[in-house]
Amino acid sequence: MDLVHLKNTAVSAALAAGRVIQLHADKEVSVDKKKAGDSYASQVVTEVDKACEAAILDILLPSCTKYDLALLSEETEDDGGRLEKEFFWCIDPMDGTLAFINKHPGYSISIALVAKDGTPYIGVVFDPVTDTLYYAIKGHGAYKNDSPWAIENTNNFLTYVTDRSLKDTPQADHIKRILDRHIEQLHMAEIKEAAGAGSVLNAILVLENGPACMLKLPKKENGGGNIWDFAATACIYEELALPAQNFKGGRLDLNRKDCTFMNHEGIYYTNLYLDEKHFNKSKPGI
Repeated sequence: MDLVHLKNTAVSAALAAGRVIQLHADKEVSVDKKKAGDSYASQVVTEVDKACEAAILDILLPSCTKYDLALLSEETEDDGGRLEKEFFWCIDPMDGTLAFINKHPGYSISIALVAKDGTPYIGVVFDPVTDTLYYAIKGHGAYKNDSPWAIENTNNFLTYVTDRSLKDTPQADHIKRILDRHIEQLHMAEIKEAAGAGSVLNAILVLENGPACMLKLPKKENGGGNIWDFAATACIYEELALPAQNFKGGRLDLNRKDCTFMNHEGIYYTNLYLDEKHFNKSKPGI
């Protein structure tokens, strides 16, 4: 399988979807609701989401035939092919739909190629607001706008990147204790919050605003993101040798068998390594 060719195909698809978004960015769009997670952000869908998916599939579907690939996309019902084929495309046609509806930056296109065992082999993210392209191929490094990407942690504070403000987040006190532990280890005086983007661009913002992290605690309710929210960025992080893990520090379950939700294990992304005690492994009081 030619991973470079497939990366180029995914990049073409992401850029095509980006052009769709850019054409509609300043226009009013109709908003519908779909069956999804327990948050409003996960339930909203627009005609632009669907047009982006159509643009992406127009480019990716021939590769499914050529390489016998399955397909998992947010706006199409999961047909289970990802559990049978050796690889599948994992697509979020427009992550951060709520930000797009509100005319705020924070939305992006995400395309990944994932193996049946959940290993991400290709990750492509395009930010149509800034015209910035990020991608990685397993074993070939990570790139920003076609140049090798080197991460620099230049801030003198810790950035907490989140889809919703900490004060509006369940178990906020628990998260605050984790963040306080981070700044203690980093010998920093404060935490600054970057809120409002979708999960895909939040992971990118962590890399762009170091030292930084984003996390989601495990929960029983549906939500906490889906496989397509994390697959592409997980590949980019792995190629940067940075942690994209579940909340307990384990490998992300990027091909969960019973559903696509990631709420069962939580998420922890950071652009630096801290001591193993940097987040809760077993004791809820930490």
